[in-house]
Amino acid sequence: MPMFNFSEEDMAKKRKSPAKAAIPATTITADRFVRLYRMVQLLAGGTRTRQTVTRRLRLDARGFYRDLHLLRSSGILIALAGGCYTLEQGTNDALALLPFPDPRLTLGAAKTLAKGRSPAHRALAETITQIVPTR
Repeated sequence: MPMFNFSEEDMAKKRKSPAKAAIPATTITADRFVRLYRMVQLLAGGTRTRQTVTRRLRLDARGFYRDLHLLRSSGILIALAGGCYTLEQGTNDALALLPFPDPRLTLGAAKTLAKGRSPAHRALAETITQIVPTR
């Protein structure tokens, strides 16, 4: 059986952000949201090694890469250079892209929120249209 030797840089290569950030299908718990928020803040403070991030966030390597993948798939720009990770966009821009935990809305509350005119309102209205059966 062939052995593959991938460096950390190979495993964590920067992916180009999509034109429009898609919200990952992964359910985000409140605890994971806090950890993702802290990771963005930590990387916004300067370049960090994986070891530094995992130690500060009390993560193992697998958890680190899962969170890194989720952040990148959300459109957050995180680069790896010389074994260090860094945030490549403004902190507020990155935080605005963080997936948010399920607010456990009722259908009535979701429909009320979907009445606005912003892109977020339209996205919610579209989701309701897609998942609520029509007669």
